[in-house]
Order: sequence, then C-alpha cells, then structure tokens
Amino acid sequence: MKAEKSKPIDAQHTVAFVLQGGGALGAYQAGACEALADHARQPDWVAGISIGAVNAAIIAGNPPEQRIERLRAFWERVSGQLPSLPWIKPTNQTRPWLHEWSAAWGVMFGLPGFFSPRPGAMWPGPTDNPSYYDTSPLSETLVELVDFDRLNDGPMRISVGAVDVQNGNFAYFDNRHGRLGPQHIMASAALPPGFPAVEVHGRSYWDGGLVSNTPLSHIVENLSGEDATIFQVDLFSARGDLPRTLAQVAEREKDIRFSSRTRLVTDMLRDRHELHRRIRALGAMLPAARRADPAVQQLLAGTDDTSVTLVHLIHRHKGGESQTKDYEFSRATMLEHWQCGITDMGHSLRSLAAAPASAERGSFRVFDYHPRTSEGASR
Repeated sequence: MKAEKSKPIDAQHTVAFVLQGGGALGAYQAGACEALADHARQPDWVAGISIGAVNAAIIAGNPPEQRIERLRAFWERVSGQLPSLPWIKPTNQTRPWLHEWSAAWGVMFGLPGFFSPRPGAMWPGPTDNPSYYDTSPLSETLVELVDFDRLNDGPMRISVGAVDVQNGNFAYFDNRHGRLGPQHIMASAALPPGFPAVEVHGRSYWDGGLVSNTPLSHIVENLSGEDATIFQVDLFSARGDLPRTLAQVAEREKDIRFSSRTRLVTDMLRDRHELHRRIRALGAMLPAARRADPAVQQLLAGTDDTSVTLVHLIHRHKGGESQTKDYEFSRATMLEHWQCGITDMGHSLRSLAAAPASAERGSFRVFDYHPRTSEGASR
C-alpha cells in the first residue's frame, strides 16, 4: 500500500531527532526513540550520520506503531552472532575481556544482516572499491525493515550525511530534495577502510562521520516556522577523564574525534541566534521610514530565526567499555545501551517538562542531561 502523501513540516512547531554516528552504540538511540514515543512525541524530521542514518531510515520508513518493533528487529539481528560462554560469568573483572572477545568475533566473522568479510580483502594490489567487508547484507536488511515508499512520500523529513570520496565535500541526502533508497543510507554508513564506498548518482561516498559526525547544523540552518524542539542523541562524549592507560588513551582519542565538537557547534549556533536577536532589536529602534529602506531590509533579512529548544543526550555509560565500544555488538551490551537510552531520554523529558516556556522569539535554549545529577541543566 502506498504511504500517505508527503506534507510540509508544521509551520508552528517542529520536533527533530538528530542522531550521531557510533556503530554498536547506536542501540542507545533506539532506546531514546522508544522513550520519546512513549511520551507521544513523534518527530517531524530525523537526521542521521552513519549508524544514526540507519536508525533514522527505520524510523522514517515505518508507521509510529511499528518503529520500535523494527528498530528492535534490526538491533537483535546484528547483535546475535556471538557464541555464549556459559563458564564465564560477567563481572567487573571479566566484562572488559568479554567486550574484547565480542568485538574480535565481529571483526573476524562479520555481523548477520550487516556485513561479512570480503574474500581477498588483504590483497595489496589495486582492486575496484577496496574494503575489508561486503555490506550487501545491510542493503538486504534495509529493504526488509524500511518501507522506502513511506520514507519518501510520508510525513517525516529525513536527512542523512555522507562525504564525496573524490572531492572531500560533505553532502546531505534529503527526501525533500529527491527520493532516497538503500544506497543513500549505506553511503552515510560506509566507514573506510572497513566498508566500501557507495555510488549515488555517479559519485562515490563514504561515511559522513569523516567530516562531521553530528548533523545538528543542517537541521538548525534549515528550520522554518516559529519554534522547534531538537532532541540530539550523541554517542561519543567530548568531555572525559584524563586517561591513565594506553587502552584509555585509545578510547579517549576516539571520543574526541567522533564527538565532532558538538558543544562548540551548539555554542556557535546559539551565539548566531543571539547576534540575530540583537540585530532585530537594533532595527526595531529605527524610525519607520528608515527601517523601510531597502538597504536596511536587506541587512535584517535572514535574522528572524526559529526559536530552538535543544535537548542534548550523550551516551556516557561505561560498563566495562573500551575503544572497541563502537564495534562490540554483543546482545548483552546492545540491551544495556538500549536501556540507557530509555533512562536518559526519560530524565531529559522530565527536565524539559519542568522548565518554563521561553516566550522570546528567536531564543536558543539547551537542556543537557547528565547522569551524575538528578535532572538536566539548562544552559
């Protein structure tokens, strides 16, 4: 059955879901989505990078009553490959070893429904589109779990980011500017050298996280209407403790690299909103005749921003994790990430509900939940 015809995003209020890349950590986003759905808030716009793009496609490509079921089907499929070790009990001492074992198993044998080792991948000579793994299983999974007619013609906007391999430019594939298929989602998740580049419209693309792992700027710069609530779900924390071992160094380096300076981007967007607010206030002080001057109107153009409330969730739970956390796909870890997403989104929603509404046009508020405090903080 053909999905309902596409409709524009609510002119008054937009709810957006912004999903960072992070491999196995993406189950945290699925849990956050479940908590958001339980509060009867459905996004109008979802944007993702890498595994965030995969989650975004499943969300946009299914009706609200099936989204969590399909997300769970994906995450159970890709996390079910590791043989159990019944003689080893998960404790604080054994969990790091079990994480490493699970990650190594995936590296050697691949993940069902996601990727499989490519024969001859270690050949040192030139080959067409070299990579360690074949991602055709992911294409089959997307076709099975995503209704691309709904994704393209349904009410939800979806944007996924990728990088042109040859010119290094970042690109967004957006269902408001063209029809998307499995190849667009896979292009956003094609992290080299593990995964091969994906061809879209005659160009080859890699994982968008190589340039920017967080699509927040794309959302904010393309908003319209009076106000928007953006739920940004990040999988790497820019802030962390000073590492004391080489393993901690490797994990901390990955956190910094893939957090994509999220807080810096947030601060820059908020500063721009404040600058535009001041320009509008200055314009309002001018006499009517001066304000109507075309040169003044040109200066004021583009300063009437959508009011933004940014609810920021960051995966911070450790649980014995190491630098393999983004490719450690054991079932137990997946369920743990999922539950953490549910818990953190629940706390964030309660913090948001308790906050007073912002009456000022063009404002930019940030709610940043941290598990070491009882509730999120507005900043």
